[in-house]
Amino acid sequence: MLTYIIPFLILLTIVVFIHEYGHYYFARRYGVGVTAFSVGFGRELFGWTDKHGTRWKFSLIPFGGYVKFFGDHNIFSDFNREELRKQYSEEDQEKLLAFKPLYQRNLIAFGGPLANFILAFFIFLSVFMFVGKDFTPAMIAEVKKESPAEIYGLKKNDVFLSIDGNKVESLLDVSKFITLSNGDFIEFIVLRNNDEYTLKVKPNLVETKDDFGNPFKKRMVGIQIGPNNNSINHVKLGPTKAAYYSAKEIIFVSQKTISMVWGYIQKLWGKGYGDLRQLGGPIKIAQISGDVAKMGLLPFVIIIAYISISLGLFNLFPIPLLDGGHIALNTIEGIRGKEFNKKTLENTFRIGIAVIGTLMVFTIINDISGYFNRFFN
Repeated sequence: MLTYIIPFLILLTIVVFIHEYGHYYFARRYGVGVTAFSVGFGRELFGWTDKHGTRWKFSLIPFGGYVKFFGDHNIFSDFNREELRKQYSEEDQEKLLAFKPLYQRNLIAFGGPLANFILAFFIFLSVFMFVGKDFTPAMIAEVKKESPAEIYGLKKNDVFLSIDGNKVESLLDVSKFITLSNGDFIEFIVLRNNDEYTLKVKPNLVETKDDFGNPFKKRMVGIQIGPNNNSINHVKLGPTKAAYYSAKEIIFVSQKTISMVWGYIQKLWGKGYGDLRQLGGPIKIAQISGDVAKMGLLPFVIIIAYISISLGLFNLFPIPLLDGGHIALNTIEGIRGKEFNKKTLENTFRIGIAVIGTLMVFTIINDISGYFNRFFN
């Protein structure tokens, strides 16, 4: 179990610390009092107090963390100004988040997800600059008999140019773009005898397991991939190109994540796409982080980048309690030009608790089911 727990705690501590530091940075920048910065929850194990009065601490339960603002007693503190005016002097109100301008409150909320994206950016940047990025052109080495690829016209030695509008720049892109496609057909643009061909292939959905032993339906077209002209092209990039491809990877992952979430939402009405068994929570993240850590330091660092993107993106969803929910409520309040009353806030946050609670229960059930499928099938 330690081979899973230790990498998971390292990964979680890094991405959560960075996330909370994003909130902390903008809060300090705009004069909001910060009374505590905790890695973990519950009873403090050890810590120190800095010159600004912030208590930096490591707490007993290591699953997450938080930043506590001055006057922040509950989830309504950002909006409950009527009561805050009675409790705090005008001087103390200057240190309260609730009384900051709209753009500052939203930047403080956005700071956490932004920090997660910045972490991922610098991880990708470092990898592309010092380890390199693969630019090996991908071609079809074999087309399986009676496969969708053969039926719809893909041929041996076709060189991939794009898949579903995504430019193919390396061997790894082919399987990634096929797996992440969500339409009934996958559009391939290939180079054949110096001519470009556009072909649409309907993949087979095959029940299989991912690299971590979790069951899912894989999209298969029936091809084997190889390097074009048997030439491997692995390049260390300069800062500008590395920055470009780092930003591109973050945008691609974010777009595909949003697309998948939309597919899952539509599935509630029987019209969506995606395999809901792939949704996971803390157990699955621990499983993935442990398995990847066994592969070496570089894969583990890269998975930190992807988890950081996921955490940042998830927190931007406009669900009450999440950063995106605070941004949405702040913005709506600004447009209305009037503060929310307490009852409205209570009902809004109850909805948020219900949504997040339901999602947590669902992902934990998925995690447990995946665990038993992995080890007992």
